[in-house]
Amino acid sequence: MLEKLKEQVYIANLNLVKSGLVKFTFGNASGYDAESKLFVIKPSGVSYDALTAKDMVVVDLDCNIVEGDKNPSSDTPTHAELYKAFPGIGGVVHTHSHWATAWAQAVLNIPVLGTTHADYFNGEIPCTRDLEDDEIAIGYEKNTGLVIAETFEELSPYEIPACLVAGHGPFCWGKDCHEAVFNAEVLEEIAALAYHSDGLDPELPQLGAALRQRHYYRKHGKNSYYGQADSVR
Repeated sequence: MLEKLKEQVYIANLNLVKSGLVKFTFGNASGYDAESKLFVIKPSGVSYDALTAKDMVVVDLDCNIVEGDKNPSSDTPTHAELYKAFPGIGGVVHTHSHWATAWAQAVLNIPVLGTTHADYFNGEIPCTRDLEDDEIAIGYEKNTGLVIAETFEELSPYEIPACLVAGHGPFCWGKDCHEAVFNAEVLEEIAALAYHSDGLDPELPQLGAALRQRHYYRKHGKNSYYGQADSVR
């Protein structure tokens, strides 16, 4: 079942390690199949060195295991809520990458300080509010997904495909699991750049709206003109 998607999700998880975004088992990637309304996700706590495509677990949006002999990632309910909240996305990635997690632990949005940020995210990377004690006690992972969706009530998850969960770390998404990994890589780069820029000048203003939108829309949308035909980056 969903063998091609299993292979894609397996490779996406390996790419998280290769890119330096994940150490030990600190992260996961999943991929969604819109036709079946099922998604494939990394099993919980399995070393990346031992991981195979056959280990990937197929679950439904209620987090029931449909296929697989291992427990799915503990973050499975978060992924499920994102697939339900943001129609059209096909991949979700969670990491504890160094720089993005630093911003999450500080419970700070990542400001738009330069065009590197604006090329891929049309606005600040938001950080969620802290979860309430009762949200942590019951349905913690599900509520993590819900608080991300809440954070995007007035934002576009398609123009800002990333979020920092307060005190926790980043979640990213995309049209498929490979784009979600790419967005996580870009997020980590801009998180580092923003940290250093802020250190050089804490009063540094954010990039002006005109320049931000020029850089974002030249790569995205119907009037984009960056790169070659069918370019996604």
